[in-house]
Amino acid sequence: MIFGRRGRKPIRIPVKAVEQWKYTTCNYCSTGCAIEIGLDAQGRIVTSRGHAGADVNRGKLCIKGLLEHELFDSPGRGKVPLMRNKAHETFAPASWDAALDRSAAEIKRIQAQYGRDAFAVVSTGQLLTEEFYTLGKLVRGQIGTNNYDGNTTLCMASAVSGYKRSFGSDGPPGCYEDFEHTHCLMAFGSNLPEQHPIIYWRLKEALEKRKFPVIVVDPRVTMLAQFADIHLPITPGTDVVLLNAMLHVIFKDGLEDRAYIEQHTQGIEALRALVMSSDYDPVHAQHVCGIDEDRIRQVARLYANAPAAMSIWTMGINQSTHGSDGVVGINNLNLVTGNIGKPGGTSLSITGQCNAMGTREWSSCSGLPGYRALEKEKDRKTVAEFWGVDESFFPKKRGMTQTDIFPAIEDGRIKGLWLVATNPMTSMPNQPRIRKAMEQLEFLVVQDVYEDVESNEYAHVYLPAAVWAEKEGCHTNTERRVNLTRNVLKPYADSKPDFWIFKEMAKRFEDRHKIHFADRPEGAFEEMKLLSVGAGRTLDISGMSYDRIEAARGIQWPYSAERAAADEARVGPAGALEMKQRQDFKGNPRLYTDGVFQTDTGRANLIALPFIDNNERPDAEYPFWLNSGRVVEHFHTRTRTGKIGNCNKFSPTPYMEMNPDAADELGVAHGAYVRVVSRRGDAVVMVQCTHRVPRDMLFIPFHFHDCVNRLTLGLLDPYSRQPAFKQNAARVEKIDQREAARLNLERRAF
Repeated sequence: MIFGRRGRKPIRIPVKAVEQWKYTTCNYCSTGCAIEIGLDAQGRIVTSRGHAGADVNRGKLCIKGLLEHELFDSPGRGKVPLMRNKAHETFAPASWDAALDRSAAEIKRIQAQYGRDAFAVVSTGQLLTEEFYTLGKLVRGQIGTNNYDGNTTLCMASAVSGYKRSFGSDGPPGCYEDFEHTHCLMAFGSNLPEQHPIIYWRLKEALEKRKFPVIVVDPRVTMLAQFADIHLPITPGTDVVLLNAMLHVIFKDGLEDRAYIEQHTQGIEALRALVMSSDYDPVHAQHVCGIDEDRIRQVARLYANAPAAMSIWTMGINQSTHGSDGVVGINNLNLVTGNIGKPGGTSLSITGQCNAMGTREWSSCSGLPGYRALEKEKDRKTVAEFWGVDESFFPKKRGMTQTDIFPAIEDGRIKGLWLVATNPMTSMPNQPRIRKAMEQLEFLVVQDVYEDVESNEYAHVYLPAAVWAEKEGCHTNTERRVNLTRNVLKPYADSKPDFWIFKEMAKRFEDRHKIHFADRPEGAFEEMKLLSVGAGRTLDISGMSYDRIEAARGIQWPYSAERAAADEARVGPAGALEMKQRQDFKGNPRLYTDGVFQTDTGRANLIALPFIDNNERPDAEYPFWLNSGRVVEHFHTRTRTGKIGNCNKFSPTPYMEMNPDAADELGVAHGAYVRVVSRRGDAVVMVQCTHRVPRDMLFIPFHFHDCVNRLTLGLLDPYSRQPAFKQNAARVEKIDQREAARLNLERRAF
């Protein structure tokens, strides 16, 4: 196969002989693309492709998915468990029994000496759902610490909090199909072409069939903003002001859906009183949010007059000191205009990690499995009886989030930590502070695919985990679609599936509770199905099975056993389906179609949101806003994509987008290295002059371990405890170019 212009050094992709294709789900972002991995006659993995019969991606993949099969033998993978001696000298290989024995003994020692909650566990959004469920059973039912969280607190906690505040439960109410039905799309802090390329393709495909206005709210001229009909270059951190001002216009012009408000919501009086105050009149609001009053009125009327309108958002909303309020503000807008639970009308958070939804649903980080709450006696009793533990072993409210755990290490409340597939030495804000906290731990376990992950510098025990399709189990994507990864090959060297690691660790805590753990992930899935059933529960997966999920190429919950039986009666068993019939098993694409919500009254909450300006703002000493985000070639902390040659070569070096006028003023040339300084630290980056950022703003991709998170502030949202990665102040300093080039070469060698 040849791509490129004739005679102009075309790109040649060699034909690879494939003997067998194995079905999986992509293990990068939350889009949930179905992938087929090609094996040759010797059982070696040679290629991967998108599955043409999958509704999510319809045969397409981004660069990360196309190259994902190269992960299996990528450099730096852990081969055997490693342990340090008490002097914390170099790692030495160890057996699995020795590593697990020592880890369990240290956990018990710390808990006996300092209390059960002195040991913390921080998980991820990148395990398989059955692994999340099993880890939750181990932590909640045996280890017993209440300080247990996932790194999803860094990306999706504000969406979770906002959904719960507005609707009474987590769970995105819409789906990708809504692009095909909407009459107006508003994207807040979301750059789909680089964050979620296949969702962007779904949007473009919908627009080719039927034109509708696209409005992008983002302080930077992102690729999606360039594609949009209207770009609103908002002042960072002021989304609540814009949303309240839009509601001011909608109420003033009488554009609200009064019937929907009266039948399905509560709290309208307080919301109306707040947004109709002079603070949110567009005449005043424009000076706070940076969008002129006429534009505010235009987009409010455009949105409210559309027969169906939808909002999407990602980190631009979530990673803020008022991220949860921003999500509630978006929900307010859609409830007031009647845009929840109908085709083309939704509040759809675009999740970050491949299985952040799985950890939200089943990991027990913020509560108990299946969206159950520790605060509810009925939920504690249900799970305690199901697992066979004493209900009193469960705490009556959730413990610390990840962002609270690290300050607790500083003040001595947390003495030990288990990191599972997460790398806080890169991902957490205010890196100098995190580094000092890690140095204080008495015991650290790092469980990761790669032994060269930065957090392993501080580990006492390293547990090598299997990657992606070396395991088997499910993911849940952004639109609540549960999809399957089949095991393709055995784990690398002596690494083990996370499911196996958790199960083996559980044997060492049977002196507390002897709990049944399934032998295989599919057995854990069957347990989850039983726990998902209940009156009024939205998260019902009881009608799913591995074979049915694969046949349908993913099924959206809720999907009950009764619904599955009706589907099979109509079209036959899943295994016998023809391609055209498989989508009959797609589940329920939308929540709240009946207008009944998961609150005590069944009504959605309209919540008044006064704007509190607690951002770190530019000043004379630090004159630039510092923003961060993704590039399409990389994923999160580059732990994986940094080792894939054709991903890394397109973006190997930390760089910073800077407005050319600001660069000229400082005497900084395009391609030069500079030092960026904040009140927390500094970083050396290459300058890329571009008008994508305004004169008072800098943008740095967050993927590089010694870069942007050395600078970020990380003030926390009061509801979600998610850090503000986006609203920071910085300055730019010229440096010696030869020294900077040397530092960059050292970084790339690392």
